[in-house]
Amino acid sequence: MSKKITLLVTFFVLITSCGVRQTRESLTSGDYDAAIQTAVESLRNRKDAKGKQDYIYLLEEAFAKAKERDLQNINIWFKDANPSNAEKIYTTYVQLNSRQELIKPILPLKLIKEGRNAIFPFEDYSDQIINSKNALAKHLYDNSKALLATKDKMSFRRAYDDLVYLNTLNPNYKDVAALTNEAQLKGTDFVSVYTKNETNMVIPVRLESDLLDFSTFGLNDKWTVYHSNKQKGITYDYGLIVGFRQINISPEQIKEKELIKEKQILDGKKALLNAQGQPVKDSLGHTIMVDNFKTIRATIYEFRQYKSAQVTAKVDYIDFKTNQLIETFPLTSEFVFDYIYAKYNGDKRACEETYYPNFDRRAVPFPSNEQMVYDSGQDLKAKLKDIITRNRFRR
Repeated sequence: MSKKITLLVTFFVLITSCGVRQTRESLTSGDYDAAIQTAVESLRNRKDAKGKQDYIYLLEEAFAKAKERDLQNINIWFKDANPSNAEKIYTTYVQLNSRQELIKPILPLKLIKEGRNAIFPFEDYSDQIINSKNALAKHLYDNSKALLATKDKMSFRRAYDDLVYLNTLNPNYKDVAALTNEAQLKGTDFVSVYTKNETNMVIPVRLESDLLDFSTFGLNDKWTVYHSNKQKGITYDYGLIVGFRQINISPEQIKEKELIKEKQILDGKKALLNAQGQPVKDSLGHTIMVDNFKTIRATIYEFRQYKSAQVTAKVDYIDFKTNQLIETFPLTSEFVFDYIYAKYNGDKRACEETYYPNFDRRAVPFPSNEQMVYDSGQDLKAKLKDIITRNRFRR
């Protein structure tokens, strides 16, 4: 029992010393908040234990140094009088207050050797937090309005982010909701999507409709919207053109093939015969019976109806501001109509059971050229979506 206690004590001392070393390293490297966090976590349990004294000293020192540094920084930012420092001032005051709130639950902390409680000079930062938050709100608002007055789309997006942040700080501040909507609209890239037929064939209307139904693509994101029908009042930034270049449709083919199938199947029992052709008997005088197999055969007449359609296209990305081609991507799709039916003479059991459905089929009409081209559209649409997903207009 004494050995177990010794081991536990040794283990506890090792863990404590590692924690103290980590806290001290954070303190000496200037990462005061990490030192404070580690010390506070260690002092939440058994804070009055002698082994926790080092944590208290380190916490007292880290808190004093963190507070001194933050207040010095705030003083410098105020003297600089740059409105862009508003966020730093606000977040630092919030940090000063949060640090105090972290330590309060574990107070008081006794320093046994010095016979005193650790000193943490807390301040009431509520006025500073409110004032700096108001200053930050004004800066974000003024800066966002200035960005919205430019003609740069990326500036509009920065304005949007600032306005969203402002709304979290101060909900319903002035006309922030209207400005946020304006920033999002101005910052959005609108893409006009349409098709172009460069073949000598008619493209099925259904295929064009399916390809341009971008509502099923799920491609719209925060800053990019695709329209297959141009809308009034919207200036389009980019164009996405699906250009059909070639459509190849094979002739309708029916290929006939004759197959011979043979298989041995079980056909009851028969007497086991010896070399002389006499029945073999067991020790009781009974004739020994064995499986009787027979060979069955079937002649299969297989008919394969075949027709294929290949659609070759390209996807052009156009910058409407410069009227320049940005990039081109090839797009190819193929659809195959492959239908098998069959007849047989003989015993169909000679054939695999998986082949049986073919015997129940009859010849069917070939799909029209238009249907073949349309059926290639699902594969075409999937490939088009993949191209757009991997190649955004802005990177």
